[in-house]
Amino acid sequence: MPVQITSLSNPQIKNITALLKKSKARAAQGLFVTEGMKMFREMPPGWLYQAYVSESFEKGRFWQEVRQACSPVVVSDHVFAAMSDTCAPQGILALVRQPSLSLEQLTGSSSCPFFLLLENLQDPGNLGTILRTAEAAGCSGVIMSRDTVDIYNPKVIRSTMGAIYRVPFFYTEDFGETVRMLKTKGFSIFAAHLKGSVPFDQPDYTGPCACMIGNEGNGLTEAAASLADCRIRIPMEGQAESLNAAVSAALILYEAYRQKRQGVDRKY
Repeated sequence: MPVQITSLSNPQIKNITALLKKSKARAAQGLFVTEGMKMFREMPPGWLYQAYVSESFEKGRFWQEVRQACSPVVVSDHVFAAMSDTCAPQGILALVRQPSLSLEQLTGSSSCPFFLLLENLQDPGNLGTILRTAEAAGCSGVIMSRDTVDIYNPKVIRSTMGAIYRVPFFYTEDFGETVRMLKTKGFSIFAAHLKGSVPFDQPDYTGPCACMIGNEGNGLTEAAASLADCRIRIPMEGQAESLNAAVSAALILYEAYRQKRQGVDRKY
């Protein structure tokens, strides 16, 4: 295929730049950006809006695979390098449709669910790592307060390593009301808290439950923490005061995973 875009002033390139940099643009268009063959291959059917490849990619070993899957737009190498958000572009970028999932669909998707409730997390790497770990530990889904960092931020997307496609998630406009709704549905609510009175590995996570993780610097708000049935803590030695939010989430997720596995498979 001939090179179709050779100028950085092309409207499509300007739009990609806006989608990479501005959450409002992503929300308005219902799109987000992914890069690399891994993210292209793992994309669910129907999510692809448009793919772009560099002229060098067109000459490489993955070209026929991509061409058979869609009709990519070929751009010059210098344009692709400029529009890429990575240090070492792989030569393929895709505009992806944002999934649409209601809170009711999310919370009704599992017979014995475990959800993470994230309040005001701000670090893209943390959110991406949490999503990736949530998938690995069999988490039912992630519910976030509206002021949590945009999950479609390119740094979040890269950190998920594809989990963005597979872990159900939802942004709630009223975090407290969502927690209260889960309680009416029979969920046990735990809060990861520095002043928690119960070590994180002691509660029973085998029933429907959810755990709240707060902001990296300030933790959970008191309004949110007060809704928990139990405040849990992660024991620490030395002079450490707290753990990274993603690390804390991972420990709790895997304790819940261990308990649920123990009920069906004791060979672990």
